[in-house]
Amino acid sequence: MPKIWADTIELHRRDMRASILDATAALIAEQGLGATTMLAIAERAGMGRATLYKYFRELDAVLLALHERDVASHLAELQAARDRPGTPWQRLERVLETYARLAHAEHGSELVARMRHSEPVARGFQQLGQLLQALLADAIAQRLVREDIPPSELAAFCIGALSDAHTLPSQAALRRRVQLTLAALRAVD
Repeated sequence: MPKIWADTIELHRRDMRASILDATAALIAEQGLGATTMLAIAERAGMGRATLYKYFRELDAVLLALHERDVASHLAELQAARDRPGTPWQRLERVLETYARLAHAEHGSELVARMRHSEPVARGFQQLGQLLQALLADAIAQRLVREDIPPSELAAFCIGALSDAHTLPSQAALRRRVQLTLAALRAVD
C-alpha cells in the first residue's frame, strides 16, 4: 500500500474516532451517562452502528477511550502550567491551581466516578505525582518548601488535599483550599 494512502486512511480513522468521542462527550453532558447508548452515539456522530462497532465493540470501550483522552488532556494542561516561566514556588502554585480547577470541574462527573479505578486514572495520578515531586524537589532545593517530609509524601498530600475539589461550593473556596495546601508546604524556619 502506498504511504500516502496509508497516511490518509490513518487520518480518516483518527477523525472518525475523535468524532465518536466528541459525540459521546456531548451526549453525556446533555443526557447523562445512563442515557448514553451505542445507538445514540452512532446517530450523534452521523454514522451507522456497524461503523461505530468497527471502532469500539461496546459502550465501556468508548467510555474508557473518552476518559483516556480527558486524562491526557489534563496532564498536558498541567505540564503546560509547570513549563511556564517562574520561580519553583510560582510553578508549583500554578500546577496546584490547575489541578484544583480541573478536579473542581471534572471529578464530580458520572464518567469520572465510573472510571475511578481504571488504568488510565492510575497512570494519570502516577504522572501527576511525578510532576509534583519534581516541582517540590526544585522548591526544596531553594529552601521554599519544607525539607522534613520527602517530596513523594508532599506530592501525595497535595493530591489528597485537592482531589475532592468538586465538592467545594465556589471558586473562592477552591482558591482558599489551594492557599491552605501551599501554606502547609512552606519551609519551616
